[in-house]
Amino acid sequence: MKKQEALSLLEEYNKGEFHLKHGRIVGDVMRWFANELGYGDEADFWETVGILHDLDFEMYPDEHCVKSQEIMREKGLDERLIRATASHGYGLCVDIKPEHEMEKVLYATDELTGLIGAVAVMRPSKSVSDLEVSSVKKKFKDKKFAAGCSRDVIRNGAEMLGWTLEELIEKTILAMRASENVD
Repeated sequence: MKKQEALSLLEEYNKGEFHLKHGRIVGDVMRWFANELGYGDEADFWETVGILHDLDFEMYPDEHCVKSQEIMREKGLDERLIRATASHGYGLCVDIKPEHEMEKVLYATDELTGLIGAVAVMRPSKSVSDLEVSSVKKKFKDKKFAAGCSRDVIRNGAEMLGWTLEELIEKTILAMRASENVD
């Protein structure tokens, strides 16, 4: 599936700018990680996974990661894509455990991109360009700040990848700085 096809499919099931932007950002972050971790030949696939990971969230929030599998199968999409996108809901809405490094990155960074974005907009610059790991860690500890971003998922994701929380935050900030979709 090409990027534009993935974006069109995302737009078919999501109308709100928040969800559309989140899909584009996570797609960019996944592409960055693919290149960073030595999967450059699969960067398009990683990006597509990021774009489509929340395909069903806006229209079917109570069936998140379940309905998307059904939609993608009806459209004849690759089972690798279906599994990868669904795995980011592990322990929350599905029992599909992230196994491949790409699935683990998606699991770890989906929630974290939201937290980093929330921290960035609170800064005078309103940007990730000057955001430090320490600022994100400080807000990470404040459970009331961006309360919808699961700290447990972020911590578990870092652990799955064999990274410290600081490493995950630092790499995700760098990935978001490289995104054309982050303000």
